[in-house]
Amino acid sequence: MSAIVLPSYDEVVERYEPVIGLETHVELGTNTKMFCGCPTDFGGEPNTRVCPVCLGLPGSLPVANKAAIEATIRIGLALNCSIAEWCRFARKNYFYPDMPKNFQISQYDEPLCVDGYLDVEVQGRTVRIGIERVHMEEDTGKSLHVGGATGRIHGATESLVDYNRAGIPLVEIVTKPIPGTGALAPEIARAYVTELRDVLRSLGVSDVRMEEGSLRCDVNTSLNRPGDEWGTRTETKNVNSLRSVERAVRSEMLRQAALLDAGTKILQETRHFQEDTGDTRPGRSKETATDYRYFPEPDLVPIAPDRAWVAELKAALPELPRVHRQRLQEQWGLSDLDMQSVLNAGAVELIEQTVAAGTTPASARKWWLGELSRRANESGVDLAAVGASPAQVAELQRLVDEGKLNDKLARTVLEGVVAGEGDPAEIMAARGLGVVSDTGALTAAVDEAIAANPDIAAKIREGKVAAAGALVGAVMKTTRGQADAKTVRELILERLS
Repeated sequence: MSAIVLPSYDEVVERYEPVIGLETHVELGTNTKMFCGCPTDFGGEPNTRVCPVCLGLPGSLPVANKAAIEATIRIGLALNCSIAEWCRFARKNYFYPDMPKNFQISQYDEPLCVDGYLDVEVQGRTVRIGIERVHMEEDTGKSLHVGGATGRIHGATESLVDYNRAGIPLVEIVTKPIPGTGALAPEIARAYVTELRDVLRSLGVSDVRMEEGSLRCDVNTSLNRPGDEWGTRTETKNVNSLRSVERAVRSEMLRQAALLDAGTKILQETRHFQEDTGDTRPGRSKETATDYRYFPEPDLVPIAPDRAWVAELKAALPELPRVHRQRLQEQWGLSDLDMQSVLNAGAVELIEQTVAAGTTPASARKWWLGELSRRANESGVDLAAVGASPAQVAELQRLVDEGKLNDKLARTVLEGVVAGEGDPAEIMAARGLGVVSDTGALTAAVDEAIAANPDIAAKIREGKVAAAGALVGAVMKTTRGQADAKTVRELILERLS
């Protein structure tokens, strides 16, 4: 069978309309699991944070975690949802080796939070993403495939199961279908997950570390011809970075368009995103709700949140990210376009933390949107993972402000920071990169530059002081950029006056 030929992205959006939807799983930052008292902290030796309840042993009975229920209500309120006056848990029946009970305690037709929305900004356009539901469930364990080259089950010689994660409180946030996004569909998907992550972090309900799996996103994508019914969707599972969310939508749009152009039907299936190639691979046919044989969980009582309690939780919500950004924009004196650049780079929090560490908004923005953004793009990583912390950036700028580094030397020091060599002051000292401002140390270099450029020296003696720039440049070259340019200029004018 010949490989399908992918159309260009412009051709796809010209012929088809995408409909996307996102299902986001969030591990809550509670001290104990959803239905037992086992600890939830990340790591630990396999199968050491388990008990009869989270292992599903006969006779064990679950008890719902109040802190998890409260966190879920706060998430629902922050997403403008209605909070159910009465809801209950259900059993979702399916077999995975890493699910010890062979069913998952979740919520089905009676979720805790419903019918909300989250507004996101994309290219100056506000897009309202409808929230279908926010419900609670428990996480599964983790399968480890060994003996193969890829870490996946294919080619492995054996599989091991770690149940430490089984029973961790999960919240699933499901959007309504999002039509009408056109060419912006991949960007809108990324913007939604970014904004949702920021909301969750502001609530303090999760550390939302995608690299550790505490925030995982399933991306649904379908295509249809303009005016036709929505197409068959695929679900790309467990996408674990913001960049990959955008790439997964784009990849599926290209793949589905190629199949539809060839007259091939799209299969409703789960797929897996490939970080190295940027495409998706088939997983399994997609189950429907009836396949899971949902029925009410008999071992747990229904939940009926007190209205006064819900009102208290709503009144105590923190300032939400969108409002917070508007306030920061005013404080930093940025235009809408400048603030959008900060948002697009994912730099709001980084700049805010850098300012809090002791530098100006302008200086913080210069580093994060300049040198560090360039490095992040070259490395294909998110800006927060580029290798420099806000405290280090603030220290770097302080060394510049104190005259110990100039911009060129500061960029060299930043290379060392990103490479993990230490903090800016340590790298400056270790590499001998400090600015030389001592007149005694610079006099010889100035005299050498004057002697080597008699014509320029003559112009300066005649009163054409602008010509001093050429001699300053010569000294900077001789001193490998470490001379203090202001001191050098003063010395040149003094010698030639």
